[in-house]
Amino acid sequence: MTEVEAIELSRAYVALSNAHRVELILPMFSATAVYSSSAVGEFVGSDSIAEMMRGFFTRYPDVFWLAEKYRYDNNRVTFDFSLQANAAATGEHLQRQGVERIEFDEDGLIKKLEVKAS
Repeated sequence: MTEVEAIELSRAYVALSNAHRVELILPMFSATAVYSSSAVGEFVGSDSIAEMMRGFFTRYPDVFWLAEKYRYDNNRVTFDFSLQANAAATGEHLQRQGVERIEFDEDGLIKKLEVKAS
């Protein structure tokens, strides 16, 4: 996978996340992918990741990520993000910043995704 391909796949992942399109995000993950987040925990396998995402988008129906400074290194893309959202149940405002790293397998699927909020 080239640097351009990996960065474009990462940009597509962020765009689909901002559109809350879980059904289009999930095919981007390998069946055994690992999603690890300092905010929501660790999830193994695409089914577990899908359940987490659906729940997150239900809790925060207006969540939006701004991703910047995409960097590539050996099938890994790292970028800085800021997140804005409001909880559906309480209206509480959520704001986070951090770094996200997406690691791709040889087929271009996400095999590991790490989110570290600061």
